[in-house]
Amino acid sequence: MKDKVVIITGGSSGIGKALAAEFGARGSKIMITGRNGFNLDKTVQELGDRGVIISGFRGDVRIEDDNRRMAEEAVERYGAIDILINNAGISMRALFEETDVDVIQQVMNTNFFGVVYATKYCLPEIIRNKGSVIGISSIAGFQGLPGRTGYSASKFALNGFLEALRLELAAKGTHVLTACPGFTSTNIRIRALTKNGNVQGHSPRDEASMMSPEECARYIYAASVKRKRTLVLTTQGKLAVMINKWLPGLADRIVFYMMSKEPNSPF
Repeated sequence: MKDKVVIITGGSSGIGKALAAEFGARGSKIMITGRNGFNLDKTVQELGDRGVIISGFRGDVRIEDDNRRMAEEAVERYGAIDILINNAGISMRALFEETDVDVIQQVMNTNFFGVVYATKYCLPEIIRNKGSVIGISSIAGFQGLPGRTGYSASKFALNGFLEALRLELAAKGTHVLTACPGFTSTNIRIRALTKNGNVQGHSPRDEASMMSPEECARYIYAASVKRKRTLVLTTQGKLAVMINKWLPGLADRIVFYMMSKEPNSPF
């Protein structure tokens, strides 16, 4: 990955930041994106001080033109785009019957259309360089999670998009990876939207028991180098995918039980 140009959306915290550090430590040239200019600049400064070649682009993945400008700036700054890591994402937690439709739209616009826009404008360069499109999906893209209908829908859509794109690009030597981290200790649950679109402000799960963003990033980096098709992380995540495939009724009961045991569960 030395000298490869890597764009990471939502790269100022969590898995995105860890990916920037991991790829950057291997000699890649990094551009991270984000909406919060302060956090973006802070991450660029921190990783730059560690020797990473990195720049920041302030933009919103939900806005198509921001994605166009992102791709143009990356080419102008580094001369190419080799890898796009679609990492930016948000979650939600509420019963669907109580949830404002706008909340579902916000989640879909970030988690799905944000990927569509970023991929659309980076793809010509990635095809030219026989590079990679990477989507950070979720176990929720294989098994629907109650209380997270919008999030699950966005990840199912993302998985379908990446699978179809993989088939389209296979003959062009372009790699597509669907990476599903499982439960990872990030701020995504703290920033999750409630039924009326407010930020949840806390995590309902034990963050200390989860995989760290840094460990997750190492697995994704290795899968990128090997040009793997799919990456499912954590034993719990692998079991969830396997049981859902072969024993879907049992999977439903297990998932409902586990999610209902969360503090302040909506159901």
